[in-house]
Amino acid sequence: MKETILRSGIDRRTLLTTLALLPALSAPPLSVSASALTVSSGPLPSWNEGSAKQAILDFVRDTTDRASPKFVPPEERIATFDQDGTLWVEQPIYSQMVYCFDRVPVLAAQEPALKDVEPFKTVLSGNRESIARLSMRDLEKIVLATLAGITTDEFEAEGKKWLASAKDPRWKRPYTELVYQPMLEVMTYLRANGFKTYIVTGFGQDFVRLYSQQIYGIPPEQVVGSALAVKYDYDKDGKPVLMSEPRLMLYDSAAGKPEGIHLMIGRRPNASFGNSTGDQQMLEYTGAGEGARLSMLVLHDDGIREYAYGPAQGLPYTKIGSFTPALYAEARKKNWTIISMKNDWKNVFSFQ
Repeated sequence: MKETILRSGIDRRTLLTTLALLPALSAPPLSVSASALTVSSGPLPSWNEGSAKQAILDFVRDTTDRASPKFVPPEERIATFDQDGTLWVEQPIYSQMVYCFDRVPVLAAQEPALKDVEPFKTVLSGNRESIARLSMRDLEKIVLATLAGITTDEFEAEGKKWLASAKDPRWKRPYTELVYQPMLEVMTYLRANGFKTYIVTGFGQDFVRLYSQQIYGIPPEQVVGSALAVKYDYDKDGKPVLMSEPRLMLYDSAAGKPEGIHLMIGRRPNASFGNSTGDQQMLEYTGAGEGARLSMLVLHDDGIREYAYGPAQGLPYTKIGSFTPALYAEARKKNWTIISMKNDWKNVFSFQ
């Protein structure tokens, strides 16, 4: 049975998992090492020398050298990136879900009666334990009330306003600053060598498009994500608008990622980057093609500079961005490259 995806591409499973408090995660106070401030010359300066960095360099060399049997014509060079946990922080709760919950007080101000109506009353209380006990029906009510039935222009305005002020509670910085510097360098390096880079995310396509150009250098038309259908309509002044509908158009997670790639991009990627079981099928699809292929997974094993979670390699279990032992075993079997955040990255964020 397909999960119901609401306005911003949020499915039932995601609604539940994002409520987890994740007490097992290792997240001591941020500590910046001297090595994090060292800038190296050449491509990928935030990467330590090792097999992961070398895999990227070798792949680019092989696919761009016309004398190489693995050469890929420029028009066929495609690289896809998951977002949450691959390009920016996804713990302890997805940023888009924070937006969803932050919208509840706004609605309550517009409709004061909601303050005494469940599940809005529970959300307004701020009690995480109570919020975690909300039923599936309660969560659906929250999502419908906060995200459905608005125009794409209204969503864009509200989303941008929230992104401009919302900050992560740990780093006290905007969510758009919690981007992995090493991955920004990979995207820049690939584009400099003729690759077109795409974001392929399980979260809301419209939400990611709000900032993809600004922080990733990826235009909105190169963002593929979960999405509802929209309907052409007119506002009260007769202006044409696109209104969201409670009807699934694309579920872009797990098997939905290669389906979305085919639908929205039209070419099989040469390279794909992910970090969890939700990215497994995208990497499988990429690896099944002919010629040079690069499939990479980020392993969150650095609880000092970011978070440590798996449960692969004995890391703490998490429902958000789960990297299971089975996925780790498949990666080893298929020669996918596993990126150790702890060992492969000199620094995680640009501000370190």
